[in-house]
Amino acid sequence: MAESSEGLGTVPEHERILQEIESTDTACVGPTLRSVYDDQPNAHKKFMEKLDACIRNHDKEIEKMCNFHHQGFVDAITELLKVRTDAEKLKVQVTDTNRRFQDAGKEVIVHTEDIIRCRIQQRNITTVVEKLQLCLPVLEMYSKLKEQMSAKRYYSALKTMEQLENVYFPWVSQYRFCQLMIENLPKLREDIKEISMSDLKDFLESIRKHSDKIGETAMKQAQHQKTFNVSLQKKNKMKFGKNMYINHDKIPEESSETVLKHSLEEEDENEEEVLTVQDLVDFSPVYRCLHIYSVLGDEETFENYYRKQRKKQARLVLQPQSNMHETVDGYRRYFTQIVGFFVVEDHILHVTQGLVTRAYTDELWNMALSKIIAVLRAHSSYCTDPDLVLELKNLIVIFADTLQGYGFPVNRLFDLLFEIRDQYNETLLKKWAGVFRDIFEEDNYSPIPIVNEEEYKIVISKFPFQDPDLEKQSFPKKFPMSQSVPHIYIQVKEFIYASLKFSESLHRSSTEIDDMLRKSTNLLLTRTLSSCLLNLIRKPHIGLTELVQIIINTTHLEQACKYLEDFITNITNISQETVHTTRLYGLSTFKDARHAAEGEIYTKLNQKIDEFVQLADYDWTMSEPDGRASGYLMDLINFLRSIFQVFTHLPGKVAQTACMSACQHLSTSLMQMLLDSELKQISMGAVQQFNLDVIQCELFASSEPVPGFQGDTLQLAFIDLRQLLDLFMVWDWSTYLADYGQPASKYLRVNPNTALTLLEKMKDTSKKNNIFAQFRKNDRDKQKLIETVVKQLRSLVNGMSQHA
Repeated sequence: MAESSEGLGTVPEHERILQEIESTDTACVGPTLRSVYDDQPNAHKKFMEKLDACIRNHDKEIEKMCNFHHQGFVDAITELLKVRTDAEKLKVQVTDTNRRFQDAGKEVIVHTEDIIRCRIQQRNITTVVEKLQLCLPVLEMYSKLKEQMSAKRYYSALKTMEQLENVYFPWVSQYRFCQLMIENLPKLREDIKEISMSDLKDFLESIRKHSDKIGETAMKQAQHQKTFNVSLQKKNKMKFGKNMYINHDKIPEESSETVLKHSLEEEDENEEEVLTVQDLVDFSPVYRCLHIYSVLGDEETFENYYRKQRKKQARLVLQPQSNMHETVDGYRRYFTQIVGFFVVEDHILHVTQGLVTRAYTDELWNMALSKIIAVLRAHSSYCTDPDLVLELKNLIVIFADTLQGYGFPVNRLFDLLFEIRDQYNETLLKKWAGVFRDIFEEDNYSPIPIVNEEEYKIVISKFPFQDPDLEKQSFPKKFPMSQSVPHIYIQVKEFIYASLKFSESLHRSSTEIDDMLRKSTNLLLTRTLSSCLLNLIRKPHIGLTELVQIIINTTHLEQACKYLEDFITNITNISQETVHTTRLYGLSTFKDARHAAEGEIYTKLNQKIDEFVQLADYDWTMSEPDGRASGYLMDLINFLRSIFQVFTHLPGKVAQTACMSACQHLSTSLMQMLLDSELKQISMGAVQQFNLDVIQCELFASSEPVPGFQGDTLQLAFIDLRQLLDLFMVWDWSTYLADYGQPASKYLRVNPNTALTLLEKMKDTSKKNNIFAQFRKNDRDKQKLIETVVKQLRSLVNGMSQHA
């Protein structure tokens, strides 16, 4: 029962498995069969029995099916046998047809092979075209590179090389020609560097040669601009009603505007002719070289080379020629070369980035400025021509203005100009010293004669002379000064103009210019003119008349100093009442000259007196006087009278002092003549003759040859001689010896030594005539008296010496 029940349970399961095997894919049979072995232990056997039963059932069904279709099969075989014959015929026909097709297709095959070959060629051609199209831009760029190299467009060539390397060569890097090109590019770059550097060297050489032309052009531009600005300023001043002054003469406003318009038109014409630095210099070599080295990544090397070479050129430019100071052209070439150098550097600074920097140019300029100042200071010291110094100053001003316009500091140059200004003044002083000497040599030292009103106005126009008395006089008449006075006055004004020329364009205020003019004028008066006057006064050929005229001239020049101050004030528009305004030292200058002239008058007058006195020819042993004064003395007195007539034009004290000095010197000379050690003896007749001469001197003194003396002041010059001669003429020795030393003594001015010396000379004369005198009692008494007086005088002299 159990087995039967168990067998009944497995049969449906086996049927299900068989259905799955029949209906499912062979890939799933494995798991199905595995389930058979996984079931009960006898399941496999039962399944195989079930499978055999199923196979028998299917065989039966197949047999049934074959039995059902057997007749159809037989019929089909029969039909196939019938078809065999037809198939063989068909085969023969097909073979024949194939043969005929093969024969017919041989030509087609040939053409087909041609077509295939052509298509292969077309494909190859297409491939070649594609490759060529890929290579063609590379070749075109390389050809373009060659053309750029030939045309010296090196910067573009470098850009082309970059495009070839970065864009085109990667496309065709597998080709040999590309490798050759790649290998050739470094060589081309080196060639470009060498060529561009060569061009730069040529540029630097060219710019060194043309620096003077560049500088000249730049300085012209600066000068034209400055002139234009000055013209505009003048025009603006005229619009406000201000007048222009030239040489202290006012120009009418209408004519000034005409002159200014003409000046502006000339400036416009000149500006059209002036070229710029870009017109004169081709900077393309610098740009190309800079771009080339920038592209090549070697910009620093180029910058260092450029700056090094330019510094060398700067040192060459700053070296002056040995004879530069001889002509203004030497200075002009020096300045134009320097300006040209720095104009180029300024242009390079603004049009390039980093090639030169402001710090570099400032350092270069400071170095150059120190050298320039040293050179100018050294060479200008050799300049002795004020015109050359003035032209040098103008060149320095234009030079400074030009470089200042390019942004370079030039204050040190203007400080240098103040040093050169002092030198300029020195050269002016030397020049005017020669001018003054020529004026003094050409002067006749006589009052200026005028015969009509026209001549009077000519003199007045040259010299500010005011004298109402002279104006009232009728023609002909004379100015008190000589021709040198107006000439000196004019030359002082010319000196002021010359000094003013240097002060122009120095960017200084009117107060400073006024101070400069006054100081330089003071130097002219106190040094140059004063020195010339002193030298003139001391010249041997200048006589008393000339000295008198010189004193008169200095008086009028001194009075004209205030007009010179007004003249400077009109130029600078600085009032003389300003606190710091310098005054002219003309008063002291001409006063010193007058004092020197006065002293020279006294000296020359005394020398003239000595010359007359040397002509004296006394017979010191004469027994009787001639009864009239000596001829030399009368000539001397006549000379003094005439010379003192000339002195009437001098200030009163000068003439009085000269007259007093002359009388005192004459008195001293006469006294020395009596006391001369070489004069060993003198007779009473000689003393009487000498007394006659002294009387003439006293008469001359009492005749008041120069007005202004009070009482007998001038006669007192001969008081020593008069008392001495009176003592010997009246032989009043007792009174002299008794009253000696008393304030009220009659012979107070007679010195015992003097009296003793003269008495001893008379004693010697008495001894000589002693042989004849011993027979005359009066002569013997007189001889004894002389000896007695001599002893007393000696005793008095010895007592005086012991007391002293």
